[in-house]
Amino acid sequence: MELTREQLASMIDHTNLKAFATRDDMRRLCEEARACGFKSVAINGCQVPVCRELLADSEVQMDATVGFPLGQTSVAMKVAEAREILEGGCGEFDYVLNVGRVREGDYDYIEDEMRQLVAVAREAGAGCKVILETCYLTNEQIERVCEVARRVRPDFVKTSTGFGSGGATVEHVRLMKQTVGDDVQVKASGGIRDLAGALAMIEAGATRLGTSAGVSILSELSAE
Repeated sequence: MELTREQLASMIDHTNLKAFATRDDMRRLCEEARACGFKSVAINGCQVPVCRELLADSEVQMDATVGFPLGQTSVAMKVAEAREILEGGCGEFDYVLNVGRVREGDYDYIEDEMRQLVAVAREAGAGCKVILETCYLTNEQIERVCEVARRVRPDFVKTSTGFGSGGATVEHVRLMKQTVGDDVQVKASGGIRDLAGALAMIEAGATRLGTSAGVSILSELSAE
């Protein structure tokens, strides 16, 4: 696959979601995102005010998490969290769906949760990504969630938080893309650490990558 450095950078959400991230870490993240031309910085909600200041007059947007990393909060709490970070200036949010409800087969709950959060995003003119945490799901469950997404139309379905028992796999990305078709995009995240891994996810159908290794991945591409 032939991608320019700029094309690849525009597909990367430059990520730091660590519990111990400091203001200095956010400064470094934002400086790297500016220098490399990444699509966004992917951050926890408490870092939104800091990064808004650091990214002033920048085309790099903020992409904050909701219900992270377990997804085990109520829909009302997720809605409130999403509204707060959007009011803080985020252009997108990534929410963790209720994985337990998926495993129970309660797809009505999953659809209602998704519809409410997509509605919040649409009201703000922002993007919404749904994190499936695929490492805990069967292929059939992944397909069922993606079928819901095809009806509800979030902007992306996303593989992983990076905090579960496994991250993105080519097989899961391909399955998700085959199910949502052109109606929803796919974001791969979790364990993408080098150029070969990044390109494999893109070839499988991902149009966005969540990774903390974006700088080194771009360096690999530049060195080719």
